[in-house]
Amino acid sequence: MIPRYQLPEMAEIWSDANRLKTMLKIEVLACEALAKDGRIPDTYFAAVAKIKPAQIDPQRVVELERSLRHETVAFVTHIEELVGAENARFLHFGLTSSDVLDTCFSVQLKSAVVVLIKKIRRLCESLQRRAEQHRMTLCAGRSHGAHAEPTTFGLKMAFAYAEMQRNLRRLITVRDEISTGALSGPVGTFAGLGPGVEAHVCERLGLRPEPVSTQIIPRDRHAMYFSALALTASSLERLAIEIRGLQRTEILEVEESFSYDQKGSSAMPHKRNPILSENVTGLARLIRSQVIAALENVALWHERDMSHSSVERVIAPDTTLALDFALQRMTSIIEGFTVHEERMKSNLDLTKGSQFSHTVLSALIKAGASRSDAYHWVQRCASRCRLGNGTFLDALQADTDVTTIISRDELPTLFNDDHFTEHVDTIFARVFTSSPAK
Repeated sequence: MIPRYQLPEMAEIWSDANRLKTMLKIEVLACEALAKDGRIPDTYFAAVAKIKPAQIDPQRVVELERSLRHETVAFVTHIEELVGAENARFLHFGLTSSDVLDTCFSVQLKSAVVVLIKKIRRLCESLQRRAEQHRMTLCAGRSHGAHAEPTTFGLKMAFAYAEMQRNLRRLITVRDEISTGALSGPVGTFAGLGPGVEAHVCERLGLRPEPVSTQIIPRDRHAMYFSALALTASSLERLAIEIRGLQRTEILEVEESFSYDQKGSSAMPHKRNPILSENVTGLARLIRSQVIAALENVALWHERDMSHSSVERVIAPDTTLALDFALQRMTSIIEGFTVHEERMKSNLDLTKGSQFSHTVLSALIKAGASRSDAYHWVQRCASRCRLGNGTFLDALQADTDVTTIISRDELPTLFNDDHFTEHVDTIFARVFTSSPAK
């Protein structure tokens, strides 16, 4: 279970107290709009406007709901208890429950994604620092899990930064997508209110009026919201898997922080497990699983049914809290892990120079060999050293086909690590000097 005390800002958004406070604000703003239009006397607005959020008792609302079997009626009844039935006479006037609940939900979802945007920005800052720190730290690039050409650890971090910037832009987009409210009455026709009340309430809440609603805000907006959260979680998992893979004993190029008193295994004292990255992987699975439920909520009966409601009460707090925690955890991983540069260097030597196979292949082609012949010769030499028979350079210098095209003395000049880092600065400029997501 995610410890909510570690995520006070997000936990507060989904608290009963905050939900009821927001519902009260919507009801008061609706009364204010009615009073401004002269549709109700100012005295009724003044009475409900005096109610303080601290006066709302979530437990009392729960007690009322047990008998009334309707949460919005229970809430309105509680307000009547606070100000008197007469003073609350025009409370909820012309509204239906979803007007208040859906608009409140939009406020909560917007607030939640604002928190997530702040967390992802911090992660990006940490990734950028690590990328700059290891801009030219050479390490093995791997495709299909096997050594390919070298890359730099800084480029790995730059890749993660660029991906997180794309996720940041998606979260900014869904923040705007979800920022709509609807106070349009029982089937969305404004029959009891007129659009003015909706416009007033939405403006004060930082929302836009939903262009056309039924009894609810359309759920394709919410499906997009949860899809963006799932994409962000998947990117976090991609980074977590990279760290987990690099911490394997056979590789051990990166290692999560490990405190003095920390224990890796109850049975094996030598163990240091990448548990933080594994946490992120598990949370990503959980977050992605909620997208199907959000998509299922799009198709509702006619102007509205209730099948979406129970789903959202679970997936909204759970998904945003899980992603909040995953972002926070990944940031702590990036800021705290150890990079074993010497291990990266020794791992590069495992292929005995074969990481230069593409360089040699290109040089042979430029020198006049056909591609098929050059590929065959280079592959043959790489296979010899792979089985333990000297280095790749030794094999090349002993191969008469190769030395007919490139001399033995010239071959060592092709084994230059600078070849792999020549364009790193260009890539960094493309990643880090472009405009970050706003």
